[in-house]
Amino acid sequence: MKLNELTITQAREGLQQKKFSSVELTKACLDRIKQVDGKINAFVTVTEEEALEHAKHADKLLNNITIEQYNNYPLLGIPIGLKDMYMTKGIRTTAASKVLENYIPQYDATVVTKLKNAGAIIIGKTNCDAWAHGSSGENSDFGPTKNPWNIEYVPGGSSSGSAAAIAADMCIASTGTDTGGSIRLPANFCNVVGLKPTYGRVSRYGIIAMASSLDSIGHFTKTVEDCALILNITAGNDSCDATTPKKNKPDYTESLKKSVNGLKIGIPKEYFEIGLDKEIKEKTLKAAQILESLGAKTVEASLPHTEYALACYYIIVPSEISSNLARYDGIRYGMERTNFGDEAKRRIMLGTYTLSAGYYDAYYKKAMQIRTLLKQDFDRAFEKVDVIISPVSPTPPWKLGEKVNDPLKMYLSDIYTITINLVGIPGLCVPIGFTKNELPLGMQILGPHFSEETLFQIGNAFEEVTKNEGWRKKKPVL
Repeated sequence: MKLNELTITQAREGLQQKKFSSVELTKACLDRIKQVDGKINAFVTVTEEEALEHAKHADKLLNNITIEQYNNYPLLGIPIGLKDMYMTKGIRTTAASKVLENYIPQYDATVVTKLKNAGAIIIGKTNCDAWAHGSSGENSDFGPTKNPWNIEYVPGGSSSGSAAAIAADMCIASTGTDTGGSIRLPANFCNVVGLKPTYGRVSRYGIIAMASSLDSIGHFTKTVEDCALILNITAGNDSCDATTPKKNKPDYTESLKKSVNGLKIGIPKEYFEIGLDKEIKEKTLKAAQILESLGAKTVEASLPHTEYALACYYIIVPSEISSNLARYDGIRYGMERTNFGDEAKRRIMLGTYTLSAGYYDAYYKKAMQIRTLLKQDFDRAFEKVDVIISPVSPTPPWKLGEKVNDPLKMYLSDIYTITINLVGIPGLCVPIGFTKNELPLGMQILGPHFSEETLFQIGNAFEEVTKNEGWRKKKPVL
């Protein structure tokens, strides 16, 4: 196995045992970026010089610390990519928009600080839909990201570059943001693990806002175990973000080996009705059967207000976007507003309209009432089941350009993911196989607020029982 193909766990073991250095590991990832990113466009900025300098420092630490001290640096010497929504001191941060093309922050986001303190090597900033507005990765002002499994297809968005970078082994882990599926959808389309934590579980401070009441800060990894390890680092209260609760943070890796025997898994009937691709339905239900073979019990669940979720989401989100983007007026922040792309303009206009006098009660207030009903649906469901399993998207990845001129068709790709952000619960996407056209598929495991331990428990169990399946061993050919 090549160094850039390692998981975090494998890389940590190799570094600790001096099988290779952090400089060698970092160079392997940088070489891979040079080799394939011209085809994928996963990175907006590559920080080669800084990454190699930090890798040299990591190697010095590795040579001079004890095993006990090493455990204080769970990502020491590990190269990771950061979605270009994360503020990085001294490193260009654009939100993939020409409005911020030359912006260099003066401080790090809280999550970036935590990752650096854990020893991570920042290898670059990954591409995304501009301002995180999109489901396909095609709305970036720096060109679309392409799916490593087939470069004629979309990788999912908005965290397109972060997922594609992991799928193509350009870094060992990466970060993302999820406002309506922007981690889970690209994880689903790129055959990687993606986590949207509980709202407020990870600090939003220093991350460019899309819709503040829905934004969740998560990440992409190659395994569920790696995913739990990163949440151990990023989760927790932050005095700079009032939405992060003063709630004890467990060791998420401790739940990985627990049996799923006796757990109740809900299958929401509304998510398996008309409009769902046949292959996705079959593979998701097959995954549920595999968990049943391990002792879990599947039961039908109902989320009766699901049909209103999409309309609700696309009233609340543009409203919050129009407020958040108002600061980028070319006077206080950013370049001239003429640099906004079509999708940003569309959402600003929609949001300004729904918040305007005479329309607020008819649209925004009504949407917030629906949001409450959606939350009550999940609360009732979780009284009967431990988790819910569902598809991530109603269709497999689609071809680049296929939905660009039809925004409503594009928005429908979020139908199974947006509700989770509206109610604030966590969702873990894990790969479950490929379509007959060799395109990746995943499922999402959903749980009550702060139930990430249970999601990792189930995700890891599924990963373990399918580890010898042929589809697990596939790699994109680039």
